Amino acid sequence: MHDLGTNALLFGGTLSAIAALAHVVCIVLGGPAYRLMGAGERMARAAEAGKTAPALVTAAIAGVLLVWAVYAFSGAGLAPSLPFTRPVLALVGAVYLARALAFPLLKPMFPDNSSTFWYLSSGICLVLGLSYAVGAAALGAGS
Repeated sequence: MHDLGTNALLFGGTLSAIAALAHVVCIVLGGPAYRLMGAGERMARAAEAGKTAPALVTAAIAGVLLVWAVYAFSGAGLAPSLPFTRPVLALVGAVYLARALAFPLLKPMFPDNSSTFWYLSSGICLVLGLSYAVGAAALGAGS
C-alpha cells in the first residue's frame, strides 16, 4: 500500500509527464495546438511561419517537465535513485507553487496568452506544487 507521500509523487510525476507530452504535441501540431493551449497568437503565428523559437522554448519546457517527472518517480521508488532527490522535489514544488501564485504578476508580461491559459495552468501548477511538496516532506520524514 502506498503512503500519502508516494501517492502525491506518483500523481505529480504523472501530471508533469502529461504536461511534457502536451508540450511536445504542440510542437508537432504547430500553430493550432499553440492556440488551443492558449499560448498566444504570436507563438502560434511564429510556429506557422516555421520559426524555430516556439519549438525551442516549448521543447525546453517539455524537457524540464520530464526531468521533474523522473525525479517524482524516483522519490516514489518507481525509478532509480537520483542525486539530491528530496531537495530537488522540494525545489520543484516551490517553483510550481510560485508559478501558480505569481500569475497576476506574469500575466501582463504575456498579453497574448488567454485568461483560460492563465487560470487553468495556474490551477494545475498549484496542484502540482502541493503534490511535490507533500512528497518531499514525506521523504524528509523518512517514509
